[in-house]
Amino acid sequence: MQVTVYNNDVGRALKKLKKKMFDEGTIKLLMERRYYEKPSAIRRKKKLEAINRQEKQTKRDKDALNPHSRIQRPKKKKKSKFGQRKAS
Repeated sequence: MQVTVYNNDVGRALKKLKKKMFDEGTIKLLMERRYYEKPSAIRRKKKLEAINRQEKQTKRDKDALNPHSRIQRPKKKKKSKFGQRKAS
């Protein structure tokens, strides 16, 4: 990937580089690989993304589906509070 700098305008060149990287998908890939993510979390994330895409599509197509036939979102798990364990 290459970006040329005109008139010593590094800011504009950096902006173009970031846009190219975003369009190519490298920024998203870097953000995903910044930390280790469990395979189950990856599957859950992909499922939620698919549901969001489907909901967005059904909103676009007003007469496409009956609103009662939508896919149900998985419920969020409640996080346990670490400091509130009982001592035995």
